[in-house]
Amino acid sequence: MRVAVTGTPGTGKTTATEHLDTDLEIVHLNDVIEEEGLYTEVDEARDSKVADLDAVRDWLDGREDVLVESHLSHLLDADRVVVLRCAPGELERRLIERGEPAEKAQENAESEALDVILSEAVRDHGKPNVYEIDTTDRDPEAVADDIEAVLAGDRDPSAGEVDFTEYL
Repeated sequence: MRVAVTGTPGTGKTTATEHLDTDLEIVHLNDVIEEEGLYTEVDEARDSKVADLDAVRDWLDGREDVLVESHLSHLLDADRVVVLRCAPGELERRLIERGEPAEKAQENAESEALDVILSEAVRDHGKPNVYEIDTTDRDPEAVADDIEAVLAGDRDPSAGEVDFTEYL
């Protein structure tokens, strides 16, 4: 089984997956992209690397029973996609608190309100394979429990249940 845990930066992907009790190999994709040089360029304006998704796919080729965590993981092949969500105001606060520039934090908050990653996940994987989890005001252990329920097949697909459009 291949599972993607994705979401806008700041939704809690890395923290939640660190609390998982699973036999799946957990891949923190952003670390792999950095360590393996799986990017094509550095976007100076956004202070980020532009991932080479073909190189990432090649790196993942042949790996089974894996959980891939990243804001990009929904762009890869997966049997199930877990999209972590967070209220945009809280998301913006989290990002600023961890040192992101205010403009980048606001851009991510707006993307979250517009369901950008959720929409891409549903487009690429189909609604029956997408599980939405709201992380706002929840501790990482509780979010990890929800992810484990998805892995075990104990949670129904739930794309479209979270709505943050009032932020806009």
